[in-house]
Amino acid sequence: MGTLFYGSGRLPVLIDDVVLAHIQALVSSKLRRHEGFLLSWSDSMNIGNGRSSVWVHPAADLHFKFDGGKSPAIDQALFAEMANAANGPRGLVLEGLTLAQDPRRPLRKAGRAGGDAPA
Repeated sequence: MGTLFYGSGRLPVLIDDVVLAHIQALVSSKLRRHEGFLLSWSDSMNIGNGRSSVWVHPAADLHFKFDGGKSPAIDQALFAEMANAANGPRGLVLEGLTLAQDPRRPLRKAGRAGGDAPA
């Protein structure tokens, strides 16, 4: 598990290294074009079991910390799916991160993709 630290308060968000690498590539791509987007996730039970969101923008303070020593490969289909979701009104919603089952589809949960895809 890697960690995305957000903002001057260094909010830590634990994310699988593969997913974190895709988020890093997406952030890099969008911020180069001065585009912001909403990033949301479900909180763990030890911090309240709710949902959290942050607005990722060109002035945002971000730090990507990977646990693994090697950079995961970027799956272009997954990257495109994440970019499409980030462009929608809900932004990129990280749900169902059960990567042990299928590391190529971390956005899938109960037949739904992150963003606005219907069930």
